[in-house]
Amino acid sequence: MIESLPLSVTRVATMLGERKLTNATGFFFERDGRLYLVSCRHVVLDEASGHHPDRIEIELHINPENLADTVRFSIPLYRDGKSVWREGMDSAGAIDVVALALERAALPQNLLCHAFTPEHLFRKLDLVEIGASVLIVGFPLGVYDTLHRLPVARQAAIASSFGIRFQGTGYFLTDARLHRGTSGAPVVARMAAPGDGRADFPWMLLGVHASRLDVADRDVRQDESLDLNFAWYADILLTLTQEPAAAPGKA
Repeated sequence: MIESLPLSVTRVATMLGERKLTNATGFFFERDGRLYLVSCRHVVLDEASGHHPDRIEIELHINPENLADTVRFSIPLYRDGKSVWREGMDSAGAIDVVALALERAALPQNLLCHAFTPEHLFRKLDLVEIGASVLIVGFPLGVYDTLHRLPVARQAAIASSFGIRFQGTGYFLTDARLHRGTSGAPVVARMAAPGDGRADFPWMLLGVHASRLDVADRDVRQDESLDLNFAWYADILLTLTQEPAAAPGKA
């Protein structure tokens, strides 16, 4: 039996031509039959640091009998000079989450993965409270099971009042020791309710891990890192995966 959660996450490599730039994390989200890769906006473009890849590569499992059997799948980030990812804004500004639509016809027919859906998003804020235990699943510093090509999970806790936008922005805080390469990782909590139709993938998607929080005046010689991190609320995915309504008179 293969666990479902590790197969919902994939290793992301950002590329410029044939040159590898960085490592990151992504996960799968499905809505109305359409499949998306979700990660952070700064993974695909970060103007401040000059990070400007032209494509990404993800790793896909294709054999349930041999998890070491994977293929690399390339996703161009631009088409006709325009970015292909979907990003969003809210009242506080840009949101560091993107969704990239995947063409199912181009994916391996024997693709082995699990995808979050709108049914996995949190529905009641009182199900999650400050201090609650969560998992953040990804590829910190590129570390993973190199034989079976699977991610690792870090234990974390909700560090700010869940449901309240921390400092007025669309994210909450987690308390965990995280590293580069984890950007784009899902923040999840186990769903305990039996018989809810999600027994094969019993995880509630709370957020998308983005980056660490630091203090500008921290004395690195006296003060350790806070080990606090930003995670964007996962319900932004409902906006990013919403298909535009057809124009009047068009199918």
